[in-house]
Amino acid sequence: MADELEGLLLGKTTPVVDTYSPELLFPIPRSQGRAAIGVATPLPFHGADIWHAYEVSWLNDRGVPQVRVGKFRIPGESPNLVESKSFKLYLNSLNSTRYASEEAVCEVIVRDVSAAAGARVYLELLGPDNHALAGTSLEGSCIDDSPIDVVAGEPDPTRLKVGQCVIEERLYSHLLRSLCPVTGQPDWATVWIDYTGPTLDRTALLEYIVAYRNHQEFHEQCVERMFIDILAHCRPQRLQIQAFYTRRGGLDINPFRSTEAGAQPLPRLNRQ
Repeated sequence: MADELEGLLLGKTTPVVDTYSPELLFPIPRSQGRAAIGVATPLPFHGADIWHAYEVSWLNDRGVPQVRVGKFRIPGESPNLVESKSFKLYLNSLNSTRYASEEAVCEVIVRDVSAAAGARVYLELLGPDNHALAGTSLEGSCIDDSPIDVVAGEPDPTRLKVGQCVIEERLYSHLLRSLCPVTGQPDWATVWIDYTGPTLDRTALLEYIVAYRNHQEFHEQCVERMFIDILAHCRPQRLQIQAFYTRRGGLDINPFRSTEAGAQPLPRLNRQ
């Protein structure tokens, strides 16, 4: 992984790039993170990474700045994820470029990000006052008051426990924190788990989630690790997980993985 990341500008002082520069986008093969957790082919999940980019701007044909919020959907089956700082720098590079229409700039961004991801990416450009940007709260039970014992070390799926009853429920925690694998900077999130299967022990689950606090991995990889661990050790008949990471650098990332092909990710949260 370290060799693959040598070309990144992470952790360095970077000038503002105001010249359109699609080469700034830095793809990272998903196969690297998936190999570490033994993800088989075909993939045992469906899903997408939902990004909100709050600082999308360009110039119209008269040179007047335009501002939108970009909602991206990157398929989970795409061969690459896109490193977030490179994504930010790329979007900044559009700031002084003129486009004849919103549709024209949308076409350019979709083309460039799709090329980096290795699959078709979908984009909505939303006005800052669009009601679709309103945050929501999660359905289900918050497990953050569970009486846990914090154990040092990496997330340990063998600590997960289940009961005898088979139920359908939704659980969530606001206590997820992971670290950027390059800079070591913290990334904060709420994680939501919707499943049908043997009852998840809430205390053990929260201990597992809190153990990500010093775990260095990209957002998408953390969610896939959680998904595989819970699927393997708890044996649910149905499982979906979504993490809602708070914004950093004008971007928030919301990876969603599900056992069901038709399942849809939830909208952004109040916290974001």
